[in-house]
Amino acid sequence: MTDTDSVAADADFSEPPEGERLVTGKRILQSLISTAVVVGIFVGVMPRIASYGDVWDTIRAMTGLELFGLFLVGVWNLVTYWFVLVAALPGMRLREAAVVNQASTAVSNTLPGGGAIGVGVTVAMLRSWGFRISAITRSAVVTGIWNNFVKLGMPVIALALLAFEGGATVARVIAALVGVGVLVGSIVGFGLVLRSEQAAERVGKFFGRLVDRARGVARKPALGSWAARAVSFRRDTIGLLRHRWLSLTVASLVSHLSLYVVLLVALRNVGISQADLTWIEVLAAFAFVRLVSALPITPGGVGVVELGYAAVMTIGMDDATSAKVVAAILLFRAITYLLPVPLGASSYVIWRGNQTWRLDEQERDELAGDAYAAA
Repeated sequence: MTDTDSVAADADFSEPPEGERLVTGKRILQSLISTAVVVGIFVGVMPRIASYGDVWDTIRAMTGLELFGLFLVGVWNLVTYWFVLVAALPGMRLREAAVVNQASTAVSNTLPGGGAIGVGVTVAMLRSWGFRISAITRSAVVTGIWNNFVKLGMPVIALALLAFEGGATVARVIAALVGVGVLVGSIVGFGLVLRSEQAAERVGKFFGRLVDRARGVARKPALGSWAARAVSFRRDTIGLLRHRWLSLTVASLVSHLSLYVVLLVALRNVGISQADLTWIEVLAAFAFVRLVSALPITPGGVGVVELGYAAVMTIGMDDATSAKVVAAILLFRAITYLLPVPLGASSYVIWRGNQTWRLDEQERDELAGDAYAAA
């Protein structure tokens, strides 16, 4: 028997486990659906809103200074989220936040189900730098909560501004009231969790029942232990928020508003004036599309986000103005969606090659302690 025959004899040619096949099939199906949605939007829908030829002519007419200014604003937007990560994870340095954020964003923006894979990349990087799993989990939960607070609050603020401007309608008022209710309920629930262990346990049980019922409808098993999770979350989080709630709040607001500024600058640089679209109308469109983009329909919301902005902001416009709006949207997405991809690839290379940032948990805990002391 040759060496090749021996290897073949020892190899396991059995079929992969059923669960693995299901996961693979699910990912393939997600890829096909995402591709179909993206192609349908860009080939079938967007050309009905604006001619790609007119859109390209608009972009070509921009000056180098306008394009460079938009690029700088886009880079600033990327930088702002690094401060959110630094605030939520004591002991993290800004350069580490830059590398981990860009790498995970690149994965999320390019792969079907990339959000989950991006989380895995984040955990692998942070663990290699000495961060404990408990600190990583707490950071992810807290930044998620703060981001959702901002996402829920921005449509409410935008609708209030529209009402003061005279653009209030029954539908907008109802939407604002619903948004206020959800936002207030979320903040109250979060406050109760932090108030005491007993309150955290009650809130955990309440939300646990809601989630488990929803999972039951979807024929998925109950998760259980929500009360214990809420109590554990309170213990892990209360110390962080005591020292970092202000910096976390400010950093989150600045990050979201800087993304809005990129969109506004793109619109103004292609020739959409305040008379065409006020900054309040742009803010309203931005706020509501941000909520829609939270649904993981396509990687990074590609296609869905562009269509959402175009559908909202081109209402009642002529063809020439609509083409300018779509040009601004595509430039905005090129800066905010595509720019992180090469930066993320470079960040991954930096992480793999740079050993000087590798610390053990005790060394990282000392950095975290210094950060708390400084606060």
